[in-house]
Amino acid sequence: MNPDVTNTRIGIIGSGFIVNDCHLPAYQKLRLNVVAIASRTKGNAERVAGEYGIETVYESFEMLLADASIEVLDIAVPPQHQADLIREACRRGTVKGILAQKPLALDYAEALSIVEECEKAGVVLAVNQNMRFDPSVAEADRLLKNGRLGDPVFTTIDMRGIPHWQPWQAELQSASLKIMSIHHFDCIRHWHGDPEAIYCSTRPDPRTEFPHQDGICTSILEYANGFRAVVIDDVWTGPAQEGCPGDIRIEYRIEGSDGLAIGDIGWCKDPYTSPSSLRHAAKGDEGFTTARLDGSWFPDAFKGTMLDLLTALQEDRAPMLNGRDNLKTIALVDAAVRSSEEQRRVRLDSI
Repeated sequence: MNPDVTNTRIGIIGSGFIVNDCHLPAYQKLRLNVVAIASRTKGNAERVAGEYGIETVYESFEMLLADASIEVLDIAVPPQHQADLIREACRRGTVKGILAQKPLALDYAEALSIVEECEKAGVVLAVNQNMRFDPSVAEADRLLKNGRLGDPVFTTIDMRGIPHWQPWQAELQSASLKIMSIHHFDCIRHWHGDPEAIYCSTRPDPRTEFPHQDGICTSILEYANGFRAVVIDDVWTGPAQEGCPGDIRIEYRIEGSDGLAIGDIGWCKDPYTSPSSLRHAAKGDEGFTTARLDGSWFPDAFKGTMLDLLTALQEDRAPMLNGRDNLKTIALVDAAVRSSEEQRRVRLDSI
C-alpha cells in the first residue's frame, strides 16, 4: 500500500455502531491515519477515540469541519442529517474527499443536489455501498467478468435476517428499502449493470413497531436484454425472536448460460460477522469449486470503501463508489418505493 494513502489525515463524524464496529476496526487493519472524531455526544466520541487511539476529539461537528488539516471526511450519521454536513464541508472547501453513508439522501432530487455541489466544490464524493466489497460479492463479480458463468440469465438475492435497528430508522419509516434493499439493488447493479424497470411489492412485518410498509419486499429487476433479477428482503423471517427456530441468512444465486455461482453473505448470524462463502461450477465440471475467501461483510468490506476513495484521490480519478454512479442506486430505490405505492412497474428513466 502506498504510504501516501496511509498518511492521509481522516476525520470522522459520528461514533455509533457503524463507526465503532465497522469503520474503525477495518481502518485499524489497514493502519489508516484517523486523526480526529466528533459526535453528537462527546462522551461517546471520547470512548471510541480512547479505544482506537484517535488523537483529537472535537466538541462539535462544526469544530471538526473547521480543521483545515483534515484531508478526508468520513461521515457516519443518519441520512436525514448527512446532507447538511456534506454541504457545509463543500462550503469550507478544505477536504479533498468525503465518504458518505448510504442512503446518500432520502430521495433522488436531494442526492443529485449533493453530487452537483461536491462536483462544483472539487470534492471527491464516495458512498459507502460496502456490500460490493464483501469477499463473496467481489469474487462473484470476478467470475462474471472473466466469463466463467457465461451470459447472465437469472440472479436472486434472498435475505432472511433480523437487522439491528437504529433509532433514526423510525424517522425514515423504512424497514428495508432504504436500509437493506439499497445494498442488494446496488450489488445487482455492480454485477449486471442498470435495469430498465423494477416491480416491487411490499408489506409490513409483524414485529417492527415503528410505522413502515416495507418489512417484507419482493422486487423484480427487468433488463432490456431479457435478464431478470429478483431480490427478497424479509426482516420478519418468521417468529425467530418469538420462540421459533430461525433460519437466518443472506444468500444469492447467479445463473449464467455456462455456469452457476451460489453465495452466502456472513451477516445476521451467530457470530454476527461469520465469514462469507461462495461455490461455483461451469459446464464440464465434475462438481462445485469452493472459493478461497478471506473475511466477512462486517467489518472487512469497510476496508474496501475507504481504500477505494483514498486510492482514487491519489490517482486523480473517480472512485468506484462515486456519488454520480450512486445516483442510479438511489433512483432504483425511489422507483421501488413508487412501484410499491402505486402497485405497478416503474421505469428508472422516469425518476
